[in-house]
Amino acid sequence: MTPRASALVLACAAATLALPASAQLRASPRVAPSVRVDSGPQSADYIVAVVSSEPITNNEVRTRLQRFEQQLTQQGTALPPRNELSRLVLERLISEKAQLQLAQENGIRVDESQVDQAEAGVARQYDMDVPQLRRQLAAEGVSQANFRQDLRNQLTLTRLRQREVESRVRVSEADIDQYIREQQGAGNASAVELNIGHILVAVPENAGEQQVRELQAKAQRVQDRARAGEDFSELARQFSDVPGAAASGGQMGTRSADRYPPLFVDAVRSLPVGGVAGVVRSGAGFHVLKVLERRQGGLPGAEVTQSHVRHILLRTGPQLTEAQARDKLMDFKRRIDAGRADFGQLAHENSQDASALRNGDLGWANPGNFVPEFEEAMNALAPGQVSDPVVSRFGVHLLQLVERRQAKLSEREQRDVIRNLVREKKLDEAYAQWAQEVRGKAYVEFREPPT
Repeated sequence: MTPRASALVLACAAATLALPASAQLRASPRVAPSVRVDSGPQSADYIVAVVSSEPITNNEVRTRLQRFEQQLTQQGTALPPRNELSRLVLERLISEKAQLQLAQENGIRVDESQVDQAEAGVARQYDMDVPQLRRQLAAEGVSQANFRQDLRNQLTLTRLRQREVESRVRVSEADIDQYIREQQGAGNASAVELNIGHILVAVPENAGEQQVRELQAKAQRVQDRARAGEDFSELARQFSDVPGAAASGGQMGTRSADRYPPLFVDAVRSLPVGGVAGVVRSGAGFHVLKVLERRQGGLPGAEVTQSHVRHILLRTGPQLTEAQARDKLMDFKRRIDAGRADFGQLAHENSQDASALRNGDLGWANPGNFVPEFEEAMNALAPGQVSDPVVSRFGVHLLQLVERRQAKLSEREQRDVIRNLVREKKLDEAYAQWAQEVRGKAYVEFREPPT
């Protein structure tokens, strides 16, 4: 498997949807026992657990285990013992199965148009169309049916979590003041925030010495070009084997230092903003790292990148399904791209929110102002570009990015940014509690492996 193909399969297997931090592997109060994951052929499959009459098989655990091992290795994170990771993977599968059963009981459904949209999103990340994506997955042994089912499950879980968890979270002015006090008084790594540019030159498993030397030389050339002042985002798009590098330009995003792999933090510790570290080696390959931003105290900086965006919103219901809304907005996009329609005029005539009076204009927005799926689509656009339809809890949107700018935040705007940070933290905590509640109510029977 090539490094880039391996990264593609890893990203696709994870269904391309980001989960909250609390959705990562964690043990619950009723944790799975030790699990033996066989490495033999899939024909020797057997049931390892039953969740309310639905089985989890050894092959499911093994597939997910391999996925997480690849992900952790690619991030430069040391792997825990395999039996411990196997136990946590099984616990994660049990939790997901229980949540999917709850979604079914509550009538949550994901239609084909949403799965189509998610699949197209994966293809765009890798500069492919959907047929090319399917051929690539088939070449790597991932069936189209399994891939689309993974997408459907993750979309279902996301919708369930939004409905069940978000209503629990409230952020008060006192919460914001407490966060500021904590961050200003912190003296550890969590008080330093970094945005690191990352390019991975992946090294395949069982690579020979000659191939390793060639890949190391490739990483060194990329590092030299970055240090010479070439656009890091363009280098990432050309050379990085990290899933989604084409869309992100290699940016890992601003986060506290303790949320980065220690290997990366150590490499950039003494670098100024704009500095490029020496090539770093991990189990995944060779990493080229650049400090894009460094901020002390965990508080939002004086400047942020603001986006000026407009949209067309179609609300779904008995009179308009999500599939119909998506088809209608795709027709709008084709007409706009062909120059046969004006975005503002279509927004004025069709958008089902107050922005219709302003031709869909939502004004200038700071990071975190919009729901994640909307913001992700917006961030992937170049000025003037129109997105594909985007589904959110409000309906189906068509977005157009007007322009971007760097802007200084007022004190009130800084508090709004902090409000979003606190809300994200509370959502993680609320999700963890909710997930444990759902897991605790599920009937789970563990099975011994056959002898």
